[in-house]
Amino acid sequence: MNSEKYKIDNYKVIAKKFYSERSIDKALSFYEKAYNCKDGNKDTELLIDMALLYDELGQYDFAKEKYREVLRINSRDERAYYGLAIIYDNKKQYKEAVDYYLKAIEINPKYNRAYFFLAGAYDEIGQKEKAIDCYRKVIDMDSKDFWAYTNLSAIYEEQGQYQLALQMLEHSLEIDPNHYLALFNMAVVLGRLNRYDEAISFYKLSISENSKYAYSYLNLSIIYKERKEYESAIRIITAGIYNNPEEGFLYYNRACFYVHIDKLQEAIEDLYEAVKLYPGFVKYIKEDEELNPLKNTEEYMRLIKS
Repeated sequence: MNSEKYKIDNYKVIAKKFYSERSIDKALSFYEKAYNCKDGNKDTELLIDMALLYDELGQYDFAKEKYREVLRINSRDERAYYGLAIIYDNKKQYKEAVDYYLKAIEINPKYNRAYFFLAGAYDEIGQKEKAIDCYRKVIDMDSKDFWAYTNLSAIYEEQGQYQLALQMLEHSLEIDPNHYLALFNMAVVLGRLNRYDEAISFYKLSISENSKYAYSYLNLSIIYKERKEYESAIRIITAGIYNNPEEGFLYYNRACFYVHIDKLQEAIEDLYEAVKLYPGFVKYIKEDEELNPLKNTEEYMRLIKS
């Protein structure tokens, strides 16, 4: 082994050690030492490692340049296309991300993660059928991919294909029976199918697995509100507020519930808290007919002028 190659490899080993210890700046320093050695800029593994580190640091331009250096050395390196796709994806530049995911897949048709994130990018730009096809390909390659089933179920639910959504979530829960989001999504779909008692059970299971997911409390409380069981709705959403005190929409909805049982002062207090957390709620408060019983009060007038 020549001395330059030895130095490059040694710097890479040291960099990886610092990275494993989360000493990111030191890791980057040794990667740069390796890069500055003779022929260091031709080492594609080094360039990939540097690109990944720059990406992690949010230095996306540097990361993109390293990936492009890889492609100048080897235009068939699917990892570089995938890395560029991830950067554009994270920056919400989904159309550019799609192009790079497709290039990675063209080189490696079995690139599972490229298909997975390509599906997400297609979903973001509204190309739902393409997203479905990609998630299906992921599942064909890995029948135990929890997130592929779960994300696919969300698309089917959005399209109103509730039975298909239910089937996907059944697979998700076979893989991870206790995942709060799959339990939550199952409750949503069961609600769409008017199977409310089952939906209630799944919302409660979701809450037991993750008490910090505010939407479980919201959706569960709304079922009780629709049944005119306002005290139960208030009890549930109050538990949600206890566990998620910074979520303004919980206070807003509890205010609406209070109006239905003529606890107008409590409703006003909740609206003030909601607006304090998110001033944009004032617009909705002005338009919300459910809050009409409050609209002749002095407290309400002060709130909407605040």
